[in-house]
Amino acid sequence: MLTIKVITENQDEVIRRLAVKHYDAKEITDKIIAADKIRRNAQTTLDANLTEVNRISKMIGLLMKDGKTAESEEAKNEVARLKDTNKELEATKTQAEDEIHEYLVSIPNMPHESVPEGKGAEDNVCEKKGGVVPELPADALPHWELAKKYDIIDFELGVKITGSGFPVYKGKGARLQRSLINFFLDNAREAGYLEIEPPYVVNTESGYGTGQLPDKEGQMYHVGLDDLYLIPTAEVPVTNIYRDVILNEADLPIKNTAYSACFRREAGSYGKDVRGLNRLHQFDKVEIIRIDKPEHSYQSLQEMLDYVQTLVEKLELPWRILRLCGGDLSFTSSLTFDFEVYSAAQKRWLEVSSVSNFENYQANRLKCRYRDANKKVQLCHTLNGSALALPRIVAALLENNQTPNGIRIPQALIPYTGFELID
Repeated sequence: MLTIKVITENQDEVIRRLAVKHYDAKEITDKIIAADKIRRNAQTTLDANLTEVNRISKMIGLLMKDGKTAESEEAKNEVARLKDTNKELEATKTQAEDEIHEYLVSIPNMPHESVPEGKGAEDNVCEKKGGVVPELPADALPHWELAKKYDIIDFELGVKITGSGFPVYKGKGARLQRSLINFFLDNAREAGYLEIEPPYVVNTESGYGTGQLPDKEGQMYHVGLDDLYLIPTAEVPVTNIYRDVILNEADLPIKNTAYSACFRREAGSYGKDVRGLNRLHQFDKVEIIRIDKPEHSYQSLQEMLDYVQTLVEKLELPWRILRLCGGDLSFTSSLTFDFEVYSAAQKRWLEVSSVSNFENYQANRLKCRYRDANKKVQLCHTLNGSALALPRIVAALLENNQTPNGIRIPQALIPYTGFELID
């Protein structure tokens, strides 16, 4: 969440930048500033009263020693009055703090100055592209038909067992999944990321820490009896490792990677764009997460972008990088780049990665801090990226590499799959 200091000292700037996300921050920032004034006034009076209570309490002993009973009783009454007032001040301060917190968690992160104006995906800006779009024959099949033809993914069986959006991978389809996971993890380790195996369910505090709660509660699977949530991404448990932690500056940047299954309700998703592997309720993903100093975080973001680019290039997929506009930026992100790969049979671009810098927005919720060279405690910056999400990568690999003899496996994956062709 944004800090109170940023809002109270730079309200106009906050309003201006959040307008890029199509969020009107005027009314809520006015409320925060007013509540903060009440909190400050209550704290100032409370501090003064506590000082006065201490002073009078010391004086009572002297008055009693001198036999001044009436004066000492009067002083005792004054102490009692001040303590009653302090109880009221504490209640006022607590109420103001609760109101401020409630307001703060409902305000999205401010977008970076480089975020373009725009209302939705159609306004995102293509920054870079590469690879060669394959020319497929007119009778080329989309991946869901290829999956059925070669019996590698069974969507109907998933419906029987669980429901729509929970496919069953079989034979070489299952081996391709496992191969991609290992390929992504091995590449991440070689790039200096420490592998983590996190839990797949988290508590409310963890969901709140990374900003999924309360913003995306409706998109998460909730285990009501235990009040736990199935993770929508490994970002949530891995970033929460650093909740309520003060790191040493010398330890930054921290680089973690994690494979996990991911669970998303995807409420409201329907139509041709969700067919096959295009949008699932359960899917596999390898995530990369960084914790960094503010002055270094945008260098880290670029390094993460360069790294994800190497992955799609090794998989021989046509790709492009989009800078997300304000209207398409997530609640918690300050700057996000999406990677898309071209799915030749569907003739459309598919998002396979989002790489984001949250600046100190998550860190403020998490209380993720570091101690700098001057021993001063500062908020960290947090970043994360998909490296990569499997479903649409698999969709593009199947479609783009189909031949009359079967589906060709990219050279970089063959040591992992143990086969060169799905036939």
